Amino acid sequence: MRFTVSADCDIFRPLKNPLTVAWISDFPVEWLPQIPQSLQALARRHPATWQIVLLSEFARNPDLRVHIILLRRRVEASLSFETNGAVFHVLKAPAFLRLASLFWLDTLLVQRACRRIRPDLVHAWGIEKGAALIAPRLRYPYLVTIQGLFAWYKQMAPLPAYYRLIAKLEPFALSRAPLITTESAFAVQFLEHQFPGVKIHQAEHAPNPVFRQIRRMPQLFPIRFVSVGTPGFRKGTDLLLKPLNVLTRQFPLDLTMIGSLNESYLASQQRFISDELRRRMRFRKNLSPAEVATELATATILILPTRADTSPNASRTILSSRNGLRSPS
Repeated sequence: MRFTVSADCDIFRPLKNPLTVAWISDFPVEWLPQIPQSLQALARRHPATWQIVLLSEFARNPDLRVHIILLRRRVEASLSFETNGAVFHVLKAPAFLRLASLFWLDTLLVQRACRRIRPDLVHAWGIEKGAALIAPRLRYPYLVTIQGLFAWYKQMAPLPAYYRLIAKLEPFALSRAPLITTESAFAVQFLEHQFPGVKIHQAEHAPNPVFRQIRRMPQLFPIRFVSVGTPGFRKGTDLLLKPLNVLTRQFPLDLTMIGSLNESYLASQQRFISDELRRRMRFRKNLSPAEVATELATATILILPTRADTSPNASRTILSSRNGLRSPS
């Protein structure tokens, strides 16, 4: 494994082969198999398997040279390293200053990295951590990929304070974007209505191949329900718990919830969680794609009760198997 940092240079290069792309992303670097020792103690966040799959696709394209820029507050110092066919630039930044500066601190740090990289294109992944706000400030050609669609979310569910601010910043960022990509036809239509004149392209996120290799062996007794997503109102956890609370009195069942825990939200739902349902609930977090696939292999039913998401449909491939079984959509 090589660890490299590019030399400083302020000259912007014209388009060339290979194309150099600076990907501003909250990439789950801690999930990669080979990372510097100083990063190995990072707490594991959401694995964002779609980003890792996208990276593997980029790595196979000889016409691309990908630099992934991400900011973390729990690193000793900024560093760059090369692995998995890309160069990673992990920049140290205190979280409270990032938001307080409306991501101008991020902009200065990313700009410094881009002077070394000299990208032909900047790919801003989402607005949750300010990428869509940072990209136009860098003065390089750029596009924005939608991660969360907050104009939609706020119509369907109350948002925490942080995301209410992001929802206010979202129109400013997206209305200026030269190109937006999003994964569903629904999101394309919604964005075209919200931001007429902005170019929007549907680009679906590929699932991890491990999900296509699942050999389905559904558990029939007790009935095994599996739900993927951090518990919360927007994710529709209450829509899941209320009926299951009734069904536990009628049928033998188990419930496995895969995702980060939101203990305060679950505490607010205690009236819908009987002692019997609580006994049958199991929480799994920080799972690798292979571990998620193992859970899905024996699921009787996969339930996605979400009220609002950027792509409000169940993946038709997540439960595909050698027998041709597919999940409901």
